[in-house]
Amino acid sequence: MSLEKRLRDRGRKLLMPYVTGGITDDWPGYLRSFAAAGADAIELGLPFSDPTLDGATIQEASAAALARGATVHGILAEIEGLDLDVPLVASTYYNLVLRDGTSAFCAALRQAGVTGLIVPDLPLEEAGELADAAAATGVDLALLASPSTPPPRLYEIARRSRGFVYAVSRMGTTGERAALAESAGALAERIKQVGDRPVLLGFGISTPEQAVEAARRADGVVVGAAIMRRILDGAGPDDVGAYVTALRRALDQESDERR
Repeated sequence: MSLEKRLRDRGRKLLMPYVTGGITDDWPGYLRSFAAAGADAIELGLPFSDPTLDGATIQEASAAALARGATVHGILAEIEGLDLDVPLVASTYYNLVLRDGTSAFCAALRQAGVTGLIVPDLPLEEAGELADAAAATGVDLALLASPSTPPPRLYEIARRSRGFVYAVSRMGTTGERAALAESAGALAERIKQVGDRPVLLGFGISTPEQAVEAARRADGVVVGAAIMRRILDGAGPDDVGAYVTALRRALDQESDERR
């Protein structure tokens, strides 16, 4: 079953929490806690030494994972065989894809049970080779759109993205924010006007209230830095799972009230 179908079949506002692979000895425990807390998909960061789109928190997490000896293939080996019943979406930078080659990289993802991929530094004009390799192995390559994306380019992103479209809520890097950017909702609506893929809003969503606000105009949210800040500060799977549960409950309560 494709990633997009699995997301649509959830029948609710979508929640995709993020974790950096290899961040702790027991890091797969976070995947299990996310699934138990009601995640609809999980974004799995494959750490890279120069994460240009990530803010201070994810950079710190990537550096910590790499210092522990985390590698792409080591992380994938640890998740192979996990029975989560929640789609896994890998995210990383194109250098790591090119090191293996697009076909081998996508095949390794699929072998490990990953069904989606995000490569934030891959330009639309250069995405063809990876998109073909991903499609051939059953991995959905999700593309990103930002508030500054012009209409013709936004149309192409919506058309060529698979699984979902990742809407970057603000210009800048990832990181916790005190308030959701005003550009977030408008971007989600612009994407919906030119395509029919689910739209997930990310970058700066830190609280249940912000998640609800974002999901009113998008199909769901991605939460990364707020989770990784907790993990870096020592929170274990149960504690982080409780935070994801709070996000899930807020999204569901909002949906129930609007029916």
